[in-house]
Amino acid sequence: MDKITLTGVTAVGHHGVFDFERRDGQPFVVDAVLHTDFSKAAETDDLQYTAHYGEVAGYITSLITGEPLNLIEALAVRIAEGILAGFKVAAVDVTVHKPKAPIEVPFGDVTVSVHRERA
Repeated sequence: MDKITLTGVTAVGHHGVFDFERRDGQPFVVDAVLHTDFSKAAETDDLQYTAHYGEVAGYITSLITGEPLNLIEALAVRIAEGILAGFKVAAVDVTVHKPKAPIEVPFGDVTVSVHRERA
């Protein structure tokens, strides 16, 4: 299986369980690995035979900036399931980063990752 990898898709969202997170927003960063067979796209040099990663990035951004969710776990699953449903992929891995999470100790990043594939 071939892979297309998007890293660092970033937007401000209002996800979180605290009022100030929903009010003020914060950056969320998403990485996505699209598992697909793009041999026909490579052979024909035609975008219609692959997952359009620009559109995938736009879709990810729309969910980051869209309806606020309490948990980044929920955001990761919605992104993964939406990509699987809307694009030419057999499977997808999604990692959501919340680098400004309200944690009281020094930390570098918080991430959650999900894998979804067609049945």
